[in-house]
Amino acid sequence: MDSESNNKSVTDASSTDESVSFSHVTAVATGWMLDFMFVSLCRHFQEGKHDEFNETLSTLEGISQSSSLKGDLHDEKMMICAFLARVMHGKQLDVQFEEDDRVMPLMSAANIWSKLEKTVADEGVFRNVTILLLVQSVSVCLEKGQKSSAVSALKWFEKNRELPQNFGTKLSTIVTQGETYHPFFTSFSFSRLLEATQSFLDAYLEKNPSDYILKAATEMVKSSHNFEGLEDVVTQDSPLSKPDDTSDEESSEDRKKKENTVHLRTKRKLLSTKMTDVWKPDICTTPFVSLRRISQNELSQMISEKSMNASPIKKTRKPPQKWTAQLDKYLKNGVKRHGQGKWSRILMDYDFEGRTGTMLKDRWRVLMRTHEVG
Repeated sequence: MDSESNNKSVTDASSTDESVSFSHVTAVATGWMLDFMFVSLCRHFQEGKHDEFNETLSTLEGISQSSSLKGDLHDEKMMICAFLARVMHGKQLDVQFEEDDRVMPLMSAANIWSKLEKTVADEGVFRNVTILLLVQSVSVCLEKGQKSSAVSALKWFEKNRELPQNFGTKLSTIVTQGETYHPFFTSFSFSRLLEATQSFLDAYLEKNPSDYILKAATEMVKSSHNFEGLEDVVTQDSPLSKPDDTSDEESSEDRKKKENTVHLRTKRKLLSTKMTDVWKPDICTTPFVSLRRISQNELSQMISEKSMNASPIKKTRKPPQKWTAQLDKYLKNGVKRHGQGKWSRILMDYDFEGRTGTMLKDRWRVLMRTHEVG
């Protein structure tokens, strides 16, 4: 009897599956997954979490290659992801996103940003980000002590982008004088670029929520009390199961042990962090892998032709060495600008040679103990 019931269930399921095209179902599900990864990427960008951002970007890249994804909205989101990747790595001048090795991350970001104008609801935000990309492309070069690169960046903008009135002349004067910390750069800082970009993302996500899976997952977590990455799996001996007739003969201590018997499973990451090196370019000369979904006629002019054919990037950075006087100076300037505890923001402003926020915090404590800072 049970066998007949099971066979009937399988038959019913098969007939249900045949009532819709599986390719259509796949397209919808893949679109939801892309939306979830897109929202996650935006969140990691906002929080300045480099590792999580790179891991999510790597996963999103794989999803974006699905042939079931079609439509301008998907391409638009992938273009935004490409833009965020370039801004996130804007301080790493040795990272390449395009064939021309003279085009640094923020310069490449400016290329993409010009194509995103129709997605920006506020013209003021679009203009601000455009100016900030220009100024920071030059400022970052001076911060790294690469005056020639700053000159090259400015010439590139003059040739490829329409510069705001008087900005080209102002920046040219600053570069000639080599004023790394000119007040002009403070007014158009990298932090302001991040804030303006976040304003754009907030407005875009309000118009295109992309949070179906996020909401569903949130409700699932609430209903299952799945907090802090742990799942409570109730065993057959739990209080939810009916007690057998021998329960009265058991000692209260044994019964208490049974009632508290649950298995805790640590939530595992879907992908190993070792698989995300392609999106963690601390220092590299091999070009980045660009995102495949931004490959239509207009987008192909913006993204390198070698995007999907580039070999995986290998890190060439050596393990962090001893703290130098220059690195200490970067740390002090960063704390002065952003305050203690803002290690992620400080990491974005200077090249700390592969060090993490935790390392910055530990070094700051050392400087305080030795009375090198107040």
